[in-house]
Amino acid sequence: MLPTTLRCPAVGRLMFASFAFSLATSTLSLPAQTPSDSDKSSNSSHVSSARQTPTVLAIRRAAPAVVNIHGQKTVRSTAAGMAGATGPDSFRQVNGMGTGVVIDPRGYVITNFHVVEDVDDILVTLDDGQTTTAELIAARIRNDLALIKVNVDRPLPTIPRGTSSDLMVGESVIAIGNAFGYVHTSTQGIVSALHRDVPVNESQEYHDLIQISAGINPGNSGGPLLNIDGDMIGVNVAVRVGAQQIAFAIPMDQVVDIVTEMIDEHNEKRLLTGLRTNGGPRDGDGVTVANVSASSPAARDGLKPGDRVVRVGSQPVDDRLDFALAMLNVSPGEQLEFAVERGGKQIDLAMRTEQPPASASSTVEELAWSRIGIQVRPVAESTIRRLNTRMRTKYRGGLYIAGVRPGSPADQQGITTGDVLLGIHGWQTSNMADLAGILEHPDMQRGPKAKFYIVRREQTLFGHLQIAAQADNSARR
Repeated sequence: MLPTTLRCPAVGRLMFASFAFSLATSTLSLPAQTPSDSDKSSNSSHVSSARQTPTVLAIRRAAPAVVNIHGQKTVRSTAAGMAGATGPDSFRQVNGMGTGVVIDPRGYVITNFHVVEDVDDILVTLDDGQTTTAELIAARIRNDLALIKVNVDRPLPTIPRGTSSDLMVGESVIAIGNAFGYVHTSTQGIVSALHRDVPVNESQEYHDLIQISAGINPGNSGGPLLNIDGDMIGVNVAVRVGAQQIAFAIPMDQVVDIVTEMIDEHNEKRLLTGLRTNGGPRDGDGVTVANVSASSPAARDGLKPGDRVVRVGSQPVDDRLDFALAMLNVSPGEQLEFAVERGGKQIDLAMRTEQPPASASSTVEELAWSRIGIQVRPVAESTIRRLNTRMRTKYRGGLYIAGVRPGSPADQQGITTGDVLLGIHGWQTSNMADLAGILEHPDMQRGPKAKFYIVRREQTLFGHLQIAAQADNSARR
């Protein structure tokens, strides 16, 4: 059985895995000393091809996209954690360090959340030695991943992205990171095991990690794990306390899925598009429009389910992460150019995004109760993933029926508490915004019977709802 104590490699000595910092007075800080590209090429031209091993070439390929992260934060001192604390309101400054990987030339970097958690000013040192600031864009605490934006005025080199789906126990791997402040430290090992679930403490656990024997040290957190081709196959995250050559990395396919979801959630708070997409985690998997919400900008401006998105603005799109990243710089009200493939032909479209209504959630709840007679809330991601393993149609979300009004259209159709609403009138109900678009669509306001789909005890059921155009005031709670 694995122990419940881990050390996340962002510091020297830790009490908790998420505490990614060490005392300011004892932190080692070394300047970045990186040879220029001309120095690298000059040096390599004078060595034999036998010395330029696959490991050397892999590091040379990936290293320009690796950045070093450092910063300070203020923490409360406690008697247990800080000898000499003067009281419950004593505070101290702590320094931290970690690593990140550039995934977009505009300066978007992925790292571990614990590397940047509560950091007052995030500082990033690039491969060429330049130090600049960065801001936190999105984070997923339970998965220990974060996306930051580095403030740069030039395109940055990006990491070659690989896949973790075909990893083999015993294959060579390489880790690059800011180990103990020694920037761009590279170590090599093998894949020791796959699919490790590693508990950290009573409230945190990593799932499905890659176990490796490469040397991982404090400061490596958030850095890339590479295969021998120099493709990134994981994010280094933790080491076993008191052991040698037992370290762990988050698999790349998992990283891409989680980071894409993080960005999607961030974009949905800023932009109203009405688009849902499908696609895999690997570069080249493509992006297909899975759902277009009723009354949305996407529906209004001609996007349709089944369209394959190949370009957003000037940025090519090869997977869902590319699509999510392309939407990050879009502002509400901006007209966005799309290139899609439909029926074997490429079509250029323009969609004008909108600002999400501030009161959308409460309005949807009122409309759902008055017109259909249901109380709903979004279904947990884990529930949808479980349903999708058993269903032919893949859904991006659903709405849990938390209550049904007696005598309502939903009650008359036999909908009950505990059902999951998947769609109405051909549109998915992945979230509250989807439901709002359906209820406000002109077709629905004319009062037709709309076919709906629900899941009950893992069985898909359907019926036909009569959705009234006007709210029944007597039915309000």
